[in-house]
Amino acid sequence: MADESTQSITIDAAPAAVMAVIADFDDYPQWAGSVKSAVVTVDGAGGRAERVKFKIDAGAIRDEYELAYEWSGDDKVSWNLTKGQMQKAQRGSYTLRAVGDQTEVTYNLTVDLAIPMLGMLKRKAEKVIMDTALKELKKRVEAG
Repeated sequence: MADESTQSITIDAAPAAVMAVIADFDDYPQWAGSVKSAVVTVDGAGGRAERVKFKIDAGAIRDEYELAYEWSGDDKVSWNLTKGQMQKAQRGSYTLRAVGDQTEVTYNLTVDLAIPMLGMLKRKAEKVIMDTALKELKKRVEAG
């Protein structure tokens, strides 16, 4: 079983504003550097996606996959891989916690690849992916 990686960041905005950016998959290619497309394949309750198909290009890593989402208001969103090319499994979540006028965002991610990769390299790749995703999310939310 793959190991879970966790990182957090503080964003100068309310949880609802952060979750609005997370839930707006149509805009991902504009601000999430490696995401070339994000298409909602199944709409969910409350106008938030239930399933989303992604195409990513992160240099050496290119993939197409679909994630199923579960939303808990503006507090948490979780996802699981439903289809993938390079991945056998992906489980992740963003948990949002109000801290005064700011939001602490905690990102949990577990990825199991279809191709063998040394544990050390895989953890380094996960760290880079998570660090980049959180910094890009922060920049997008704080830019308004």
